[in-house]
Amino acid sequence: MTNLSKTTPQMRLDFESLPTAAITFSADQITQAVEVSIKIKNSSQQWQTYIHALALCAFEEWLAERANTLTINRERCTTFQPALAKAIAAVANLQVGKFKVCLITTGSLTDDQIYLPQAVVDLPEYTPHFYVWVEVLEEEDAAFISGFLSYQQLREHQTKVNLQSEADWNYQIPLSWFENNPDRLLLYLRCLEPETIALPPKSENTQILSTIQNELLTLLPQLRSPGRELWQVLTWEQGKVVLNHPELLNWIDNLQQQTHTSSVSDNLKDLLKLLTEPALNVGRWLWDELDELAEEFSWRLLPSLTPTAAMRSPTEEFPAIINQLQQRGLEIPAVARGAYQDFLLTAIPLRLYAVTWHLLTESEPNLWTLLLVLGTASHTGLPAHLKLRVSDQTGILVERGINPQQGDSYLFTRVVGNWDEKFLVSVSLTDGVEVNLPPFTFSHRRSV
Repeated sequence: MTNLSKTTPQMRLDFESLPTAAITFSADQITQAVEVSIKIKNSSQQWQTYIHALALCAFEEWLAERANTLTINRERCTTFQPALAKAIAAVANLQVGKFKVCLITTGSLTDDQIYLPQAVVDLPEYTPHFYVWVEVLEEEDAAFISGFLSYQQLREHQTKVNLQSEADWNYQIPLSWFENNPDRLLLYLRCLEPETIALPPKSENTQILSTIQNELLTLLPQLRSPGRELWQVLTWEQGKVVLNHPELLNWIDNLQQQTHTSSVSDNLKDLLKLLTEPALNVGRWLWDELDELAEEFSWRLLPSLTPTAAMRSPTEEFPAIINQLQQRGLEIPAVARGAYQDFLLTAIPLRLYAVTWHLLTESEPNLWTLLLVLGTASHTGLPAHLKLRVSDQTGILVERGINPQQGDSYLFTRVVGNWDEKFLVSVSLTDGVEVNLPPFTFSHRRSV
């Protein structure tokens, strides 16, 4: 069953001609589609998301009526991720049983072409085993599951006719490529093995992002206008890297909702570093271990954090700092472990202490925390205009500065994240001089 047969779809003349094939939307389904779409701020993209959400409701109902043993997994579906829903005009990354499915919508019974986003054809992260054509008749509160096309068939057609994408990153394909008996799709979903329809292997995108990150630093801020599309600013080669990094799409989405621009440059720069640079694993500190990256950057482990009298060496100075923090009400468990690194910022000898521990809570067991203390290796006051910044993939989390009147000896901050989150720490002066440390990550597993 390796060759999926097809027949030419026949156009329906009007809604009334095939009432038995129509799936009528309930009030709850319409409400659900509205709730999904209102997360999108741009009106045209909001409407697109609304139609896609209706198409998904129709497909789920159609599948439940005909093959209730097949399960649908929405977890990675692009429609429920606002940044991806805006960027990809399809319901991509929908899992049905063992197969990836992509829903393509039309809104007119007289259309003879379908626009297929280039992302769901040329990017392995979004390519499905099957494209399903759904006609959404929004005014009639109804939809039809009208046909389907396998990825294998699409590639065969594309090769025969040398199909090229349009300037707006869409392929325009004839409806005649779709098989108009959607019940046959049910047979394939039940009986085929996913390997029958070979999908392209996923690509390694981090290295490519590293090579073009300076270009993106200039180009991505141009997408501030909500009505501006990726294809209007980026080449496809640049665009596919962005589409493969949802974190960048989320950054663009947040940018379009901001009313100020002061932190745009630092925000994007930090995000690109988090996405491209290797991270040191502070979770290994709990086992008295440094990973290779920490050793490369001369981090040194501290002994257990038992408060003692303040002295000059780092191993004796830091317990005194911990004692001060605990007196201020910060709870630091005995199992916490720390390390420190000395570095120069315009010839100023600085010392950064970092402490980590696993946060155990019943509601969220997979949390960790990173406590940072910045001082000088010479134990003098910190220079004026010094800033300590911590970012994650959502943006700048905290930025601490010096209070000249107080003559601060240390800057303190603490952040909390899930095990899959990373933090980037930067130390800078107002003249633009900056030191970026490798990102911090956390794995509670002990190395073997």
